[in-house]
Amino acid sequence: MNHFAVTNLRVNYRKNPLGIDDLRPRLSWQMTSEKRGFIQSAYQIEVANQGDFMSVLVWDSGKIESDRNVHIEYAGPNLKSRTRYYFRVRVWDDQGSVTEWSEPSYWETALLTSGEWQASWITPSSSPQDADQEPCNYLRSDFTVPGQIVSARIYATSLGLYRLFVNGVPADDTLFNPGFTSYTKRLQYQTYDVTVLISQGANTIGCMLGNGWYKGYLAWEGKKEFFGANRAVLIQLHVTLSDGSERIIASDGSWRASTGPLLYSELYHGETYDARLEVDGWSSPGFDDQAWPNAAIHQASGSTLVAQENELTKVTEMLKPAAVITTPQGHTVLDMGQNMVGWVRFTVNAEAGTVITLQHAEVLDREGNFYTGNLRSAKQTVTYICRGGGEETYEPYFSFQGFRYVKVTGVPKEQLMDRFVGCVIHTDLEPTGSFACSDEFVNKLQKNIVWGQRGNFLDIPTDCPQRDERLGWTGDAQVFIRTAAYNMNIVPFFEKWLKDLAADQEADGRVPHVIPDIPAAGYGSSAWGDAAVICPWTLYECYGDTRVLETQYPSMKAWVEYMRAQGDNEYLWNTGFHFGDWLGLDAKENSYTGATPKDLIATAFYAYSTELLTKAASVIGRTEDAEEYRALHKRIVSAFRTEFVTPGGRVASPTQTAYVLALMFDLLEEKDRPRTARMLAQHIEENGTHLTTGFVGTPYLNLVLSRFGYTDLAYRLLLQQEYPSWLFSIVQGATTVWEHWDGIKQDGSFWSDDMNSYNHYAYGAIGDWLYQIVGGIDLAEPGYKKIRIQPEFGEHFTWADASYESIHGTIAVSWKREQGSTFEMNVTIPPNTTAEVVVPVSDRSRIAESGEQLDQISGLIRVDAAEEGLFLVIGSGSYRFTFDGGWRLGLVYRLPLGDF
Repeated sequence: MNHFAVTNLRVNYRKNPLGIDDLRPRLSWQMTSEKRGFIQSAYQIEVANQGDFMSVLVWDSGKIESDRNVHIEYAGPNLKSRTRYYFRVRVWDDQGSVTEWSEPSYWETALLTSGEWQASWITPSSSPQDADQEPCNYLRSDFTVPGQIVSARIYATSLGLYRLFVNGVPADDTLFNPGFTSYTKRLQYQTYDVTVLISQGANTIGCMLGNGWYKGYLAWEGKKEFFGANRAVLIQLHVTLSDGSERIIASDGSWRASTGPLLYSELYHGETYDARLEVDGWSSPGFDDQAWPNAAIHQASGSTLVAQENELTKVTEMLKPAAVITTPQGHTVLDMGQNMVGWVRFTVNAEAGTVITLQHAEVLDREGNFYTGNLRSAKQTVTYICRGGGEETYEPYFSFQGFRYVKVTGVPKEQLMDRFVGCVIHTDLEPTGSFACSDEFVNKLQKNIVWGQRGNFLDIPTDCPQRDERLGWTGDAQVFIRTAAYNMNIVPFFEKWLKDLAADQEADGRVPHVIPDIPAAGYGSSAWGDAAVICPWTLYECYGDTRVLETQYPSMKAWVEYMRAQGDNEYLWNTGFHFGDWLGLDAKENSYTGATPKDLIATAFYAYSTELLTKAASVIGRTEDAEEYRALHKRIVSAFRTEFVTPGGRVASPTQTAYVLALMFDLLEEKDRPRTARMLAQHIEENGTHLTTGFVGTPYLNLVLSRFGYTDLAYRLLLQQEYPSWLFSIVQGATTVWEHWDGIKQDGSFWSDDMNSYNHYAYGAIGDWLYQIVGGIDLAEPGYKKIRIQPEFGEHFTWADASYESIHGTIAVSWKREQGSTFEMNVTIPPNTTAEVVVPVSDRSRIAESGEQLDQISGLIRVDAAEEGLFLVIGSGSYRFTFDGGWRLGLVYRLPLGDF
């Protein structure tokens, strides 16, 4: 009997994806094994049109001698549209034993060519819908199915946001479709399996249509219609019957359109819903729609259509209110207990015409009153007018709010706890990481980081979910992406967003500050535009998938060439607009920008992106480019040293961010790095163990300290509770990460009304350090094919527990200090991978595994002596190491990772 098996089959990182248009989908799987050191030696993939694999195969890879189990491209015949493909896998181990076939998984193609669209774009009106209080639209069409149904799929999208119904029932549980893209260049459509919703005989498709990102208000200037003035929808239903025939129902001029109870809906401002205007049965058969005008044909390009690329947005959790508060001003306020993103669902029983209003806010002021100043122009208000005659339940359709507190009028206070619930909404990303330790403040910080990621990953990586912004700021995304990759599976999410970045990139290579581009935001800042390079490279590092590099390479190269064309010469970037070290605490009074010179930051990121581009070119076989950019990188580094480093080797700008960037990006000569690290440490100590960094320096600060032997200081910096620090907001009661270190001051006053988000994930980038340094989980090769386990225990925690569901399987590290310097460390390594484990003892007789001497354990590949202690190479499996450290933290330079 074989004690290993194939599990967790994926297609493009997803389980059984429905409606993709990738002609070469990537197949991956994991394995389970009771044996330590399991290595796959070969695999075989079969693809068929039937799940029983009894019919003729579509593709049989044959036995492939390889240890690869991720990102295997389908290499069979050309895929057909609207077809389900089942696949299964078996593998061989290094002893020649083979598994049983895995349970089958599948993917289903969408419409692979634009010529397959028979539907027409339809709009409820042929004139621009530009009224201040424009109601949302309701569209419908009746149709008949003449026979028994085998399958039914709807392919749909909109200019605006839409909600689809079939015979009075929602087509699925997804929200905010078709998402936010560069609509004039890329527009996603969704696939719905509606087989169980359609019956033989009479049927109806209904569709609600709102403004959303396409037509609604965006950014802070009170403007709307950035992408178009007319809402429109495109819907095509394919019904396959038992006799093999097919019925196609497509949107056209025969569809009927009207308005209804949803009188107003805007992403920032909320919704107004008059239930007295509800039209019963409007999306069901038998409804008389003769009074509804016909829809008009809308002219829109079909060339921009792409099948859904990332996971869809859903309600992922329901929160009951934590308390009902009466404020000093006499307002009734629900406290959800958590700063969240989504909306409130409520049930009431009131007389017709009763007006219920819900206003949403993140915090209360220092007197305990409801506070909306930081929302700027965003109203975040839901108004519901009761129909009467019994219980009625409502939740918004096309507007989300960022809030912890809800001011409610029109409902008796005693009904709020039982009848109101918070619906947490975000892109339904798979959780992959967990971190906990012996310090509850740090555990709360980790929870806040995750909540911030959930709230701000709503179809795009936004900057904040509450005020009149909620845009895809590139700088925020690039500083947080590594932490995000620990917490959740982010590849489809970022692949989609990066395609929009490339689509919106200017001809000269400039990258907009926000993606999708809103011209009001601007273009071309260092550290922000560098998302074009840093984000694809980080995805490659974390998932080992070259596809993202191949796809984004032209964009990556264009950004580097744009930087190359700036400045007084091609090796320095000292011109143009830059955000600099945004919100750095060493800024001049009334300035948002820290003291680190902007040209130093710009040139540092120019060097860093050029280095990453060099690596990317090497990975995907662009040899000539790799040589060119390697040479360019050397010249940029040389120019940086000439311009920003004194002849004696000092960084000319003595700021924490300047030191951090110079060290993180290897911009100093080797001999000058230890002293610069010491100066950074002294700067922090002289500031009372406080940071002064902003958006640019903070993400790298603790990583640099640990790399150069100052992990003890990094721990103390993390655990600092006085302002400014990561834990200051925790002490103040924060449940998400703040935009400003002092968003709420110690006296309860606010930093500012203008730009003061309490759900802003950038400073949550410290999560990278928690996983890497405290938890000890890092990669030694892209995609965690080879893993690096090197926790730095310190004297500040007695235990820590971290896990990460890599693309190969679960990596887990837990450690605890038993007494004195005696430690136990449990390590789990997934099958078909190996790990380098650094243990801080030099004498192998002082380390044991599950009670056995080190040399006698299975799974051990080799043991080497290292400056940091013992360097173990182990195979897959679970291990329990015990050792007596007899060491002090921070005495040695942390081994750097290789260049892959």
